[in-house]
Amino acid sequence: MSHQSELISEDILSYLKQQEEKSLLRFITCGSVDDGKSTLIGRLLWDSKMIYEDQLEALKVDSKKVGTQGEEIDYALLLDGLEAEREQGITIDVAYRYFSTAKRKFIVADTPGHEQYTRNMVTGASTADVAVILVDARKGLLTQTRRHSYLVSLVGIRRIVLAINKMDLIAYDQQTYINICREYKAFAADLGFEDICCIPLSALKGDNIISPGDNTPWYTGPSLLQHLETVELPDNSHNKPFRMRVQWVNRPNLDFRGFCGTIASGIIHPGDSIQVASSGKQSRVARIITLDGDLNEATAGQAVTLTLEDEIDISRGDMLAVNGAQPATSDRLQAKIVWMHDKHLLPGRSYLLKMGAATTPVQIAEIIHKVNVNNLQKEPGKALELNEVGLCRLNLSSAISCDLYQDTRLTGSFILIDRLTNATVGAGMVENVLPPSDSIPWQEIEVDTAALADIKGQKPSIIWITGRRYAGKTTLANLVQKHLHSAGRHSCLFDGDNLRHGLNSDLDDTDVGQVEHIRRIGEVAKLAAEAGLIVLVATTSAYAIERRRAREISAEIDFYEVFLDSPYNICVARDSSDYYKKQQGQGQDDQTSPEHNYEPPTSAELVLDGNTDPKTLAEEVIKLLEGKNPTPEWII
Repeated sequence: MSHQSELISEDILSYLKQQEEKSLLRFITCGSVDDGKSTLIGRLLWDSKMIYEDQLEALKVDSKKVGTQGEEIDYALLLDGLEAEREQGITIDVAYRYFSTAKRKFIVADTPGHEQYTRNMVTGASTADVAVILVDARKGLLTQTRRHSYLVSLVGIRRIVLAINKMDLIAYDQQTYINICREYKAFAADLGFEDICCIPLSALKGDNIISPGDNTPWYTGPSLLQHLETVELPDNSHNKPFRMRVQWVNRPNLDFRGFCGTIASGIIHPGDSIQVASSGKQSRVARIITLDGDLNEATAGQAVTLTLEDEIDISRGDMLAVNGAQPATSDRLQAKIVWMHDKHLLPGRSYLLKMGAATTPVQIAEIIHKVNVNNLQKEPGKALELNEVGLCRLNLSSAISCDLYQDTRLTGSFILIDRLTNATVGAGMVENVLPPSDSIPWQEIEVDTAALADIKGQKPSIIWITGRRYAGKTTLANLVQKHLHSAGRHSCLFDGDNLRHGLNSDLDDTDVGQVEHIRRIGEVAKLAAEAGLIVLVATTSAYAIERRRAREISAEIDFYEVFLDSPYNICVARDSSDYYKKQQGQGQDDQTSPEHNYEPPTSAELVLDGNTDPKTLAEEVIKLLEGKNPTPEWII
């Protein structure tokens, strides 16, 4: 390294102890494209002499080869390591760098400014204590400046440095600097920031980076590095109640059972009384084990293995907490969600919620409102698009223990995962833990499903017929119902199009409307089956995840998925509404239309060839019911 402390050569142990005792500040740089974030960090590393000799030589060579400053050093190249970043002169991925000064250690995250990579910026901000938000002095506040400011407030950052960069390009005009400061503070007044420090600087020229610059005699505040060295660190979670989510149950033999995890908050000692948040089971800590041996105390941020005095049931994902200050446990949450996927979030659709080591299916029950990042106003919305933020109500398949995000980041945050692709599609922060669903009592119904089915002499079930539009689903359902009726069976038929004239008349044809359309049909089908009926459903239900949700809604009712696989040309020939023609007129080929997102079932109970005579197909459905219910009263 081009700069080293003299202690390294004189007393290495003292040097290491000095480094260990320094406080650590994590900060992030963000802002709009070309505001100079990478250049700022590169200059900070350069001027603080925290660059290795080989890095220095490589930087000089790269600056001449792909730099943007002519013969001068291009400091941004210290951070823009990807080839695509250097070619385009932009930041794409989050780049982390470590450096230290005599007063403090730092980990800085350089995040991309392009709206397309906002998800990467949120990732970098999630662990930061301070945000350095850059503004181009020539352009002032931009949409991305406002978006990033809102997002850093959302993830809990409360200390901001407004770095007004490129002052050299406006001749270090003081009034421009003052105007930008005033505008930003007015915008950020409701974001909950505890401190906003405005600094005029030139990352390229080095003004006010390490020390006050001669070009801004009117500025009397600290330089960027001086402020970062002295800014007050936020609460390090040591003074909060103990929380640790179990990541692994270590059972190497019959004589040892340890619970491994990283302490999210608080302090723990051997002998402390703890509780499993979900079950309420209690015990005391017997040992705190690490690779370096047993500890008498462990604090937030440490990875440890706890052994307990009692044998109680604890599984991966369970949260351990100190007695008397337990987290909330519920299967209903209200949370802010930052959507990170090209395919929008839909209410009613099921995802996986992952909070630490705990994972459970979750349904987005409602988008309460979206947030306009330009003016911070709440707006109605039926879906969340890429990079949008919304307050949502979530229904979880199983209860989870958590804290509010504003209280403890690690135990109040989660990600959403697409159940089909396993891709991370959203990041969430818990704003409110709602009363669990079992707190709303079920009213007892004395005449139950079994009694209603018994009087009809049949077993209730749901036959869900799916297929492309005009595949012949309703025709098949009608024929099956005629078979059932002639045999004296009690049935009902729900056709997707017919329900749009009544129950679902308020829904549109958007993805949001389609998801709710299928959910309602699933709920109604279940109610009818609980009344002892054999229920026939004929609806396109294009998405596998919606059909899976309908199956889950049916609960203990027998659910049979029937896929009527009619060829595309037959569907087109039957189309009396010109639906396919309209789709082709919109530029969709026959292989991607009608439902270019239609997902054929992969595990249906029955797959039928749409080329076959409908009466024969109906008999196949009846055989399916007979085969699944081989009892005398079912023989038709």
